[in-house]
Amino acid sequence: MKLLKPLLLFLIINFGGLALGSWLMGNGPLSPWYTNLNQAPWTPPGWVFGVAWTIIMICFSVYLAQLFSSYRSKKLTVIFCLQFVLNVIWNYLFFNQHLVLLALVSIIALTIVIFYFFLNYKKDIKSKSYLLLPYMIWLVIATSLNAYILIYN
Repeated sequence: MKLLKPLLLFLIINFGGLALGSWLMGNGPLSPWYTNLNQAPWTPPGWVFGVAWTIIMICFSVYLAQLFSSYRSKKLTVIFCLQFVLNVIWNYLFFNQHLVLLALVSIIALTIVIFYFFLNYKKDIKSKSYLLLPYMIWLVIATSLNAYILIYN
């Protein structure tokens, strides 16, 4: 019960971020620009992205509710806000503005932030840190997809 309020708050914030990112990318994944790119052979079908992000944000919200209930600091809040901005801005940079290199820098920074969460706060919430694994794995895959597009287009 203690975690219900923070969980709901983080679910709203995180899924709101996904909605904002989706809005900022416009018709990106279906645009002629994206569909005509030379994409990595391991690029998953479009529906996988929605499923993956849904699972990631549920796990991340549970993780954050636990973390913020166990440990609070201004630094933690700043890191969370940085993660939020980097996650949202990637869609705009990549799909809307076609700034593939800048998007790659953004997603690498996001990956570093999520790994920082995992490594830095693991001692505070122990096994709950493994809720970050879907996010970490997905970011490694997404970074490789972005890098492939940068290199081969």
